[in-house]
Amino acid sequence: MTAGDATATDAAVRNGTRPAPPTDEVLVACQDAALTFGRGQHAVVAVHGATLRVRAGDRLAIVGSSGSGKTSLLHLLAGLEQPTSGTVAWPALAGPRDTGLVFQSDSLIPALDVVENTALPLVLAGVPEADARDAATAALALVDAAHLAERLPEEISGGQAQRVAAARVLAQAPRLILADEPTGRLDHTTGGRVLDALLTAADRTRAALVVTTHDPAVAGRLATRLTMRDGRLLTAEGAEGTEGAEGAENTAAAAATQETATQETEETS
Repeated sequence: MTAGDATATDAAVRNGTRPAPPTDEVLVACQDAALTFGRGQHAVVAVHGATLRVRAGDRLAIVGSSGSGKTSLLHLLAGLEQPTSGTVAWPALAGPRDTGLVFQSDSLIPALDVVENTALPLVLAGVPEADARDAATAALALVDAAHLAERLPEEISGGQAQRVAAARVLAQAPRLILADEPTGRLDHTTGGRVLDALLTAADRTRAALVVTTHDPAVAGRLATRLTMRDGRLLTAEGAEGTEGAEGAENTAAAAATQETATQETEETS
């Protein structure tokens, strides 16, 4: 990323001036992507042949219990893991570097203050320190953490650290934001604020947002929901082999209708 890129990044984060992408633009596509750890009788299949397309502007929740494979799938989408079989591609991106991943743990560096932690990925990418700091400051403001800028990680709470971790990704203004259980270690109120920040930043920078969660309340705030179970990516109705967000919208609506009907039956019985 160049200094000019950093200036554009800062402007996009602060003002939401990034041009609107085509709505059919595919940012990342998995085709029968599988991920296996180990070999032989010790092999563990984390992801079974997932097919998924994430388009510009998507708001997608991947729901599953602990160990269901949703983190492994997110790592495939981020390019942190290579599929054992199948493919993962980023057709409309300049590769995985146009993605940003918010990890479950905040992973802040103890010796750096909040703004330095937030700016670090930009500095490591060669962005001038002043430009990186400006982008970091703007991102911290988005997550309501600007007042923490000069504090060390040991001087902030767990919820604040998670917001800083989100800001660290948002400072880079990625076109694809991936968040792994961003509210999992937070109380309801703080978790809601972190999700608010991710949604706001995605709206302002016109990025796609994919969130893994086991919390139905979190999933309910995103437009599309898919389910991971035993390493398999399912539609909202539980059918394996989904084509991704575009196919899930109708099945999610159908599932919601069925759930409402069930609740009404229970209330009248």
